[in-house]
Amino acid sequence: MKSYLPYSSFIAIGNAVITLVLYLAGFHTDPSKLQTANYIAGAAGLALGIGFLVVGIRAKRALVPTTEDFSYGMALVSGVLISLFAVLFGAAFQFIYQSFVNPGFADVVIQAQAIQLEAKGIPSDQIEKIAQITRMMTKPAVQAVMGIFGGMIFSVIICLIAAAFLKRKAVETPLT
Repeated sequence: MKSYLPYSSFIAIGNAVITLVLYLAGFHTDPSKLQTANYIAGAAGLALGIGFLVVGIRAKRALVPTTEDFSYGMALVSGVLISLFAVLFGAAFQFIYQSFVNPGFADVVIQAQAIQLEAKGIPSDQIEKIAQITRMMTKPAVQAVMGIFGGMIFSVIICLIAAAFLKRKAVETPLT
């Protein structure tokens, strides 16, 4: 378990830094910039996550002697454990971020959503109903729980693919 934590931490810390930079740059306080922030955070977070996930699985594979298989299952479990801790650390950060660092984040999300819905011609009474649901769904605890489930589903898909490339057959050494 110990070898998974550094890579999980790097993923979570990297995503936290991205979030804080976007916040300090004003992307999380202006509804018109929120979609751009989501694109930036999504692309950077995906690259960061895949990168450290691959490095973490390779590090785990390096601990297995070359005379033994590092099977698809072993690679998958390694990736899933790295992802699990990264998602848990990330959810904790997101809860802290939305509760203490940027408590107005939910309002920005609701404003951005209302602007998009108005542009589509949705009546204001329907926009208000949608805003009530969104307000409930953007509470820090709800976001943390949804982040854990959503993050794990997405991460497992990435792990399924990465494990196929990072498995390794045992190499037989000739007897001398």
